[in-house]
Amino acid sequence: MRNFLVSLVFIFFSSANVHAETKHIPGIVSTINGQMTAFLEDDFDKAFTFASPNIKTIFKSSKNFGKMVKKGYPMVWRNNSVKFMEVRLEGDYVIQTVFVRDFKGNPFLLEYAMVKFSDGWKIAGVHLVTTPAIGA
Repeated sequence: MRNFLVSLVFIFFSSANVHAETKHIPGIVSTINGQMTAFLEDDFDKAFTFASPNIKTIFKSSKNFGKMVKKGYPMVWRNNSVKFMEVRLEGDYVIQTVFVRDFKGNPFLLEYAMVKFSDGWKIAGVHLVTTPAIGA
């Protein structure tokens, strides 16, 4: 289901004009941090505000979105540490690589697909790159 969702999310395209020229884009970092903080507070309504319109259409409610995150991305819902890595441009998306550790200390590498809208950066999808078995 999660792989289908990630694939589905990447099918949608945004008309936002985005350029990733640096390794650190403050608006992207604050968006991802804002959503992670909301998850730690179990504030799924707030976490849902950081999602792109396409994600909101797919999940229809913050409750559905929260269930998916808790089940499919527990390391995002409850992380112990976050480190922002490289940024790259892929089609209409800026991909922000993020290294997280869950509360057990297990490492995970994630790629966030980010889209810029008039009101700021939104998260259009998250892809798990590595799991504890193969992570650093």
